[in-house]
Amino acid sequence: MADDAGELLTEIEGLGGKLAAARASIGKRIIGQQGVVDLALAALLSGGHALLVGLPGLGKTRLVSALSTVMGLSGNRVQFTPDLMPADILGSEVLETASDGGRAFRFIEGPVFCQLLMADEINRASPRTQSALLQAMQEREVTVGGVHRALPAPFHVLATQNPIEQEGTYPLPEAQLDRFLLRIDVPWPDRDTEREILLATTGVEEEQADAVFTPVELIAAQRVVRRMPVGEGMVELILDLVRACRPDGREAGRAVQEAVAWGPGPRAAQALMLGVRARALLQGRLAPSAEDVLALARPVLGHRMALNFAARARGEDLGALIDAVAQQITRIEAAA
Repeated sequence: MADDAGELLTEIEGLGGKLAAARASIGKRIIGQQGVVDLALAALLSGGHALLVGLPGLGKTRLVSALSTVMGLSGNRVQFTPDLMPADILGSEVLETASDGGRAFRFIEGPVFCQLLMADEINRASPRTQSALLQAMQEREVTVGGVHRALPAPFHVLATQNPIEQEGTYPLPEAQLDRFLLRIDVPWPDRDTEREILLATTGVEEEQADAVFTPVELIAAQRVVRRMPVGEGMVELILDLVRACRPDGREAGRAVQEAVAWGPGPRAAQALMLGVRARALLQGRLAPSAEDVLALARPVLGHRMALNFAARARGEDLGALIDAVAQQITRIEAAA
């Protein structure tokens, strides 16, 4: 057991250096937004998918492109539009005629057959097309023509989304939102950061990101994340938080019962368990803490919950409610 702990410690320390190099390389393309970058890295280290939400022009597509380069992943980009069809993503079978006159179907792979799929402006496509990614995101395979076809490993989807309030967008179905490990809100940069962006991106040359990881190394890092120890107190904290956000559960407080229409399922607890480990690794720590749970509460739970009509009419904010519940649960755990 001691040998296993020593081996894990060595692997974590080695990963720390590579992750620092990955951050620095991403920083050549993405100025500021360190919190957004760390959440995206946490999603990849956890083996999950991430949904980047923000207005156009905030660098979402640029970030995904930089991550593809830095993590050494083969990437494809799909621009989601209202006329995009499922076959445009998954691929399709075509009937070909051989030189001897024989005919046979041949499968032509779609852009989903890659290691990092950038689904750009995913909420601009119809719900039918959005749902084409459900099987790929959950099972890492697609079924076309009755044949199951495995996707490359690792496989990640980083989707960008414009706010629902913008015209020409379709809300993602709840089942698909639940497949995203994290929702990452991309804010406006502050003035100093925007000035730095202005100077760095309007010259003759721009710095380029360099590859730091390989796909094999990323898979190994994901195994390290799953091997990181999680204390019993953290497990209970995660369970308490997720269960306190379900309005129909006995553990929900009055604020949640009165404001929330539907809450997070078990997949949210799984996402928190993996996410806090990945965040601890990025912070150079050997095990997650309550700080990690607080930091990831909103990214993990925000897209797995919805306010009811009355709460929306009162102008309540779901993110603020999640933060309040997380802080209350953390205080209770600390006092116990």
